[in-house]
Amino acid sequence: MNHTLAGAHVLVTGAAGFIGAALCQRLLAEGARVTGCDNINAYYDPALKHARLDLLRPNPNFAFHRVELSEAGALASLWRDSKPDYVVHLGAQAGVRHSIERPRAYAAANLDGFLEVLEAARETPVRHLVYASSSSVYGANTKVPFSERDPVEQPVSLYAATKRANELMAQTYAHLYRIPATGLRFFTVYGPMGRPDMAYWGFTSALFSGAPVQVFNHGNVWRDFTYVDEIVEAIARLTLHPPAEPDEPGRVAPATPHRIFNIGNDTPVKVDDFLKILERLTGRTANRQDVPMQPGDVERTWADVSALRAAIGFAPRTPLEEGLKRFVDWYREYHQIR
Repeated sequence: MNHTLAGAHVLVTGAAGFIGAALCQRLLAEGARVTGCDNINAYYDPALKHARLDLLRPNPNFAFHRVELSEAGALASLWRDSKPDYVVHLGAQAGVRHSIERPRAYAAANLDGFLEVLEAARETPVRHLVYASSSSVYGANTKVPFSERDPVEQPVSLYAATKRANELMAQTYAHLYRIPATGLRFFTVYGPMGRPDMAYWGFTSALFSGAPVQVFNHGNVWRDFTYVDEIVEAIARLTLHPPAEPDEPGRVAPATPHRIFNIGNDTPVKVDDFLKILERLTGRTANRQDVPMQPGDVERTWADVSALRAAIGFAPRTPLEEGLKRFVDWYREYHQIR
């Protein structure tokens, strides 16, 4: 059995995104051939997306295509022409709060777009389809840590509902068409070249500019922060190992080749403590504004990663201060802050 993706051809959707670009870098370094696609929308500054792609384009084993996933047949055509061995689907409309303001964008990208992914997999089979879900599916659950076996029937945002819908759609297609698929529930991913809509970026930006730092629920919020390189490590390992056994970790139903895994650090950190770390790393004091919890947010996330560890012998463990230092160092360089 292969232990690397060297020589394999991997199609990555969302290749200009935070996790997608980081994954492409990892796959190329491992010797894989990568076809990437993205619609490069304006949810946040497209210049950052182009900066990520600029790191990938010089590699002769990388090819990029601008594709709107929700456009019927667009992905299927690229998939059919490129004939990938594996597909990692990371292209989606992200953001919990934004889903309240732009619900149709989420229906198009996350529901119609994922249906196109599944239809392409039905038409042109691959060894393994890996797709992004989210810790948001746990919604109003209060039992912690969150386990993949917990019921997920209380979403508190449309974004969460679309991600749960993706899991159910994948389960159905795996059952009907024997498509080997694995869904990944990511927990608050952070790191260099990350997403500007995330709290770690917003706090850092405000600290350097002196702008107010809005702290939700008076800081009584806990997040399971997960460093991007470890997300990528888990994706790469899982991609190589499609569902194979009825009783394997992550299986949703024994007879269907579909699994779901949490990918988190298994170490929730209070937002108050998170902000203090950023204050130390930036050398700035926050102009703090305590505000109520926002609609769609949850008080606590915490990943049970025992199934992931059992499946691939790995789970994220980067200490938050170490990962945030790498992000702040990158942020200073990117924005030319001395």
